[in-house]
Amino acid sequence: MKGYEAFTDGAAWLDVSIRGRVKVTGEDRARLLHAMTTNHIQQLTPGSGCYTFFLNAVGRILGDANILCFPDYLLLDTEAETRNKLQQHLDKFIIADDVTLEDITDGTAAIAVEGSRAAEILESFGVPVPIADYAHLDWGTRIVGRLNVTGSTGFFIIAPLAEKAALIAQLEAAGVVAGDAEAFRVVRIEHAKARYGEDITERYLVQETGQLQAVNFSKGCYLGQEIVERVRSRAQIHRMLKHLEIDTNDAPAPATKLSFDGKDAAEITSAAYSPRIGKTVALAYVKTDQAKPGDALQLGEAIAIVR
Repeated sequence: MKGYEAFTDGAAWLDVSIRGRVKVTGEDRARLLHAMTTNHIQQLTPGSGCYTFFLNAVGRILGDANILCFPDYLLLDTEAETRNKLQQHLDKFIIADDVTLEDITDGTAAIAVEGSRAAEILESFGVPVPIADYAHLDWGTRIVGRLNVTGSTGFFIIAPLAEKAALIAQLEAAGVVAGDAEAFRVVRIEHAKARYGEDITERYLVQETGQLQAVNFSKGCYLGQEIVERVRSRAQIHRMLKHLEIDTNDAPAPATKLSFDGKDAAEITSAAYSPRIGKTVALAYVKTDQAKPGDALQLGEAIAIVR
């Protein structure tokens, strides 16, 4: 597991170029995305951004995205698995709108830099560091966004593909350590950061995920809003995505069930052994009756505590 220690007292980098990047231009770009997502896109100003969900008509989550606002376009950053899916979804709703979707993924690179000293190290060699979450600044031909994979202090640097090798060399010369996907995944689960494709899928409703930073409850109509509002008004969900610590060194596989009083009470979505705490950490959908911090569940002979 390469680069794991760097999160504690330094910074690690990971190539996240596989993530989808879609440039949205045209006079109606903000209006369209506002109507297609759960967050308030029309109030974004250049240099700001947000995290949001795309829903279907019955309120299921088709994908998530970071949306960055520029003076003449909006940039969608999404998981590799939803890159084409979300473009096709949006394209169906562009009828008489002045909106153009341009997939710039293959012509750009994206490098995540994350860890306790990520901001300090980037600033040490002249990188402009945005302060607010989802804010972004230009760095020559590059974009530095306050985004992360792991839930720790982090930034995405988006650059022309031709600059990728030079960018990585700059980062390593400044002391940023190369990390691998497994190290980033372990830290992500330690920080209880949900990932679409593992912890969030079309199976779940917005409130079940607990990711309410993706939702603006006072905005106008959007696709799937009726279901979101119905769940909110009734305050009824039967399961919630929760962070668990499990007293075992062996991380259980996704879909593993946990029990309470002999009955199924939770289902794991992602899990990993954490060297930092010496036990397994996990994300799981837990029945609401057993989802309070400190509640104990059973995984075979091991005890899982809700955090």
